[in-house]
Amino acid sequence: MNSSTLWSPQNMQYCFDFVNNSCPRKVRSATSLWAMYFFMVGATVVTMGGNMLVIISIAHFKQLHSPTNFLICSLATADFLLSFLVMPYSIIRSLDSCWYFGDLFCKLHTSFDIMLCTASIFHLCFISVDRYYAVCDPLHYVTKITIPVILIFLLVSWVVPFFLTFCLVFSDLSIYGIEEYVASIYCNGFCAFTFNKLWTVMSALIAFFFPGTVMVGIYFHIFTVAKKHARQIAKISNAIKSVSAMKNTISTKKERKATKTLSIVMGVFLLCWLPFFSLTIAEPFLNFSAPEDLYNAFSWLGYFNSTCNPVIYGLFYSWFRKASKMIVTGRIFRSDSSTLILSPANT
Repeated sequence: MNSSTLWSPQNMQYCFDFVNNSCPRKVRSATSLWAMYFFMVGATVVTMGGNMLVIISIAHFKQLHSPTNFLICSLATADFLLSFLVMPYSIIRSLDSCWYFGDLFCKLHTSFDIMLCTASIFHLCFISVDRYYAVCDPLHYVTKITIPVILIFLLVSWVVPFFLTFCLVFSDLSIYGIEEYVASIYCNGFCAFTFNKLWTVMSALIAFFFPGTVMVGIYFHIFTVAKKHARQIAKISNAIKSVSAMKNTISTKKERKATKTLSIVMGVFLLCWLPFFSLTIAEPFLNFSAPEDLYNAFSWLGYFNSTCNPVIYGLFYSWFRKASKMIVTGRIFRSDSSTLILSPANT
């Protein structure tokens, strides 16, 4: 049987069998279908469970009530909401290339998708600012990063993505100049948000490239300062063979661990989001010719950043490991559990 027979109108499957102008449904092999299903469901469950552990840990244990951890808790909230409100419906759309939930819910789903992903990126950016003062200006950290400052960070992280996203999705600003193209690709079962060139560039700059550039610059400076501190401590340790030298060696190890953690956070962030935003910003200039499966793959790679965040905490923060163990074993329900000391420091 030749390819023209396989893709003939008689053999094509549609999202809705008895609806006019129905979108064609993607037909996949059983192997690829199950592979995609297990990956997407697994990512959704891990994202949901991991971020819920972070939220419960910081909310419950009083020792973790610090400005930095409030930012981390808010980040985990954005990532959890993404896994709860967005990812389950994205699974169905990615598998079949069909949207079964109506046009209004399509707009709501798209709005929450873009908003929560942008909010997550904004949180990561502000966490890098917090880490900058903690490492590079520790003497003034307490006076610089206060609760009011954290509240401003949180307000910006939630309000700016909300207004940017909902205004774009529920207005025609984003499709100004490409109305005919949008009308030509619409069919029943279609749910994809299309930007014109102006708003593609603007949204990508606001949501990723600007905060991403800030993060790269800050973390590069933190790496430089951390290495400088490590060299200075190493010199002192070599010059003074005493108990204080042993403490300095421990401090050096902490500096290296912090640098390694930041490297992984930055590397995972760029790996997950750079392909998606690079494709997004190129799409209007390529006449929207990118394959749908490629776009879906990069979208899920971006979602995977929200999956990785609590995993990173679990690997590098002892307080998260101890808190998670207490939650899983039920020890969190003891009357005095909220006052327990999880680690010497909150970070």
